Amino acid sequence: MEIFILAFFALGYLVLAGADIGVGMALPYLGRSGAERREVIAAIAPFFLGNEVWLVATAGVLAGLFPELEGHLLTGNYSLVVSLVLAWVVRDMGLWLRGRVPGPRWRALWDGAIVAGSWGLALSWGLLLGHVLLGIEGPLALLPALVVAALFLTHGLTFAALRLRGTLRSRAAVLAGGAGEARTYALTSAALMVVGVLAGLRLPLEPGTSGSLLVPVVLALIPLLVAAQGLVWWTFRHRVTGPSYL
Repeated sequence: MEIFILAFFALGYLVLAGADIGVGMALPYLGRSGAERREVIAAIAPFFLGNEVWLVATAGVLAGLFPELEGHLLTGNYSLVVSLVLAWVVRDMGLWLRGRVPGPRWRALWDGAIVAGSWGLALSWGLLLGHVLLGIEGPLALLPALVVAALFLTHGLTFAALRLRGTLRSRAAVLAGGAGEARTYALTSAALMVVGVLAGLRLPLEPGTSGSLLVPVVLALIPLLVAAQGLVWWTFRHRVTGPSYL
């Protein structure tokens, strides 16, 4: 049961947060003016904080139910974990600060932070997953990292195609083929889940001794998390019609 809980949160994070990471990576392509970038960011504004909860939950499950695996991942990939956290902070700073002071230079600075942080997240996850899956280190590790980053980018474009309208939707749907955004989103989601599952199969998934205490608590919280996520998606199910608070 512990393994299924870890997989649930980890794969949920890859699919849900992978979308807003990919949108951030594609921001210069999708939004070619300040107004367009604000509308693109509005596509992920209601979701990105909730999506990050899945990563926090994954880290909590690792620490509570798989302490040996947590130590294994941190010991062998400390620099990657640090770069991932830094990229996460930079991306979120860009999202929160871009609209706090008027002026194109200020917004351009933080739009750059969004793009850099999103690419940093994608490449950090790519390096981490590539190391776990293939055991590759050094310069060659960039090859699987770029493949995973391209998958994040594609996933973000398909999500943007589901959320945007008009010209922005047409740009985002360049890989979706007409009105096939939902189908393409399902395919990219499945691809991210396959990568996550394959990486998980390479890990020493030996639960700790605290499962009897923590598993019932986590199982009780999962329906609340899923219900909250579903409510957000239902509330913001319509396409973006203008800029958001970011």
